[in-house]
Amino acid sequence: MAGRDTLPAVSSPVIAATGVSVRFGSVQALDGVDVTVDAPATGLLGANGAGKSTLMKAVLGLLRPQSGTLRVFGEEVGTGAHELRRRIGYMPEHECLPLEMAGSDLVVHLAQLRGLPRRVAIRRASEALFVVGLEEERSRLIGTYSTGMRQRAKLAQAIVHSPELVILDEPTNGLDPAGRAEMLELVRRLSRELGIAVLMSSHVLDDIQRTCDAVVVLREGRVAASERIARLADGGDAMEVRIVGDADAFAAALATRGHAATRDGDAFTLHVDADTVLDGIRDAAAEAGAGISRLGAAGRTLEDAVIEAME
Repeated sequence: MAGRDTLPAVSSPVIAATGVSVRFGSVQALDGVDVTVDAPATGLLGANGAGKSTLMKAVLGLLRPQSGTLRVFGEEVGTGAHELRRRIGYMPEHECLPLEMAGSDLVVHLAQLRGLPRRVAIRRASEALFVVGLEEERSRLIGTYSTGMRQRAKLAQAIVHSPELVILDEPTNGLDPAGRAEMLELVRRLSRELGIAVLMSSHVLDDIQRTCDAVVVLREGRVAASERIARLADGGDAMEVRIVGDADAFAAALATRGHAATRDGDAFTLHVDADTVLDGIRDAAAEAGAGISRLGAAGRTLEDAVIEAME
């Protein structure tokens, strides 16, 4: 699990679905899904019932589509599902850990189930627990773990066999703000440093934006959007500021500080390429005695694009 300083090259594509359909009785869970996943880290978004869990199960080989073709690393899922699953790690959403086992015993056991010899499994488990920050708690029973520690244990077992792809289902579920930030940093490290492709399902758009390079949005079993995040959100580094009060005085105060802005009434658009620009906005508003009613990205944000796709 040696880290790397540069963004890893990812086999293209990691996942390729063509016309994939899955039906459960009268429910059409996936309806002709066409999507290619080739980014280092991809977020999977959609409302409840949109088909996210079904797509993840299909990629894992746990269910077979009634029609269409689904390939992972170029191999069709179903023809060699057992071998393919050796190359994939999975972190489930729901509470599923055996509370009477120690963290290290669980990770070693699951490493062996994935085909690693016991000696190798012990070494890999130690490495995985170190990566997720559980090396000091490895001997404790999982039943004594906090929610954050249990989430880390689930992540450790997902990466213990050095997979090429890891599927994460709501990895920040139940975490407090500090634990959430730590988990997101771990997720980002998977693709940035460890060279593991990530497919991450989440209901929290900010989690996706902080960890992923691309996004797939499902709506009623179909792909509503599939694009690199940088292309979906076209605001770039432009920031919109809306002023309550003397907009002319605010404009003059900005100009004296050397900050160029385009103006439309009480709205100003600036390019924020350094923290000094934000400081200048604050100081200009204070000098003008004006309030700021909005300070945010100009143009279409990722949130705008996702909501548009889901609607």
